[in-house]
Amino acid sequence: MKNLTLLISAVALSLGAAACQQDNKNVERKVDDLAKAVAALSEKIDKLPAGAGAGRGGQPPARQRRPEPDPKDVYAVPVDGAAAVGPADALITVIKGYEYACPYCEKVNPTIEQLHKDYGKNLRVVYKHFVVHPQVATDPALAVCAATKQGKFQQMDKLVWEKAYATRKFDRANMDALAKEAGLDLAKYKADMDGDCKSIIQKDQADLQAAGQGATPTFFINGRYMSGAQPLPQFKAIIDEELKKAQERVAAGTKPADYYKTWVIEKGLKKFTPKVEK
Repeated sequence: MKNLTLLISAVALSLGAAACQQDNKNVERKVDDLAKAVAALSEKIDKLPAGAGAGRGGQPPARQRRPEPDPKDVYAVPVDGAAAVGPADALITVIKGYEYACPYCEKVNPTIEQLHKDYGKNLRVVYKHFVVHPQVATDPALAVCAATKQGKFQQMDKLVWEKAYATRKFDRANMDALAKEAGLDLAKYKADMDGDCKSIIQKDQADLQAAGQGATPTFFINGRYMSGAQPLPQFKAIIDEELKKAQERVAAGTKPADYYKTWVIEKGLKKFTPKVEK
């Protein structure tokens, strides 16, 4: 039973990790439900022969970690048509793969704001949708996509975080109210939500999955993978490395406006292939 208690604690901690892979709403309720399920399972385990189902040394088999891209590799994640904040010729492009129901996507927002302040015209942040909680996060993604088509990504993004995420009102009616508040052309907004934006969100998700994303938020810094709501110094460590490289390449003749296309899209990996352990 002690091992089962430890298992419950471990799962509870996993729900508090730095990235969303499942719905984190009502975490306490979920842990309570899990405790009941594990308690029921313990009765069955107690009836098994000694050592049955155990791994090496009588211990439970270790949980396999999801394969992730090597942070040193560069992935050619497309950015055309996606919402972006920062100049198109910035030497650093940070892609944020995110959704609006994920607490870690919201938690990292102040870090992104600080990066804009610290790097100024050298930084562009591109936003691509990666919906892991489709029941609640789909309508916000569609609404922000529609706002992006009207050049109002930042206005709608801010409203969704402040008046949908904060209140957990992710329904279509609230999205429509926020679109009106953002000053959108509502007829076009609704047509885009029900039309092109569905395929745009699917493409965003496919682009990010191809590069190895499996949770939110995930970042690609000039194509280099980083997962979770990491602290500012971890972002800056990669950005500083990439900025130094970029400045050297620009000095050697690469045009700033062509930098991402030349060094990330053309030279980067097109697909993440998990390494097979021998």
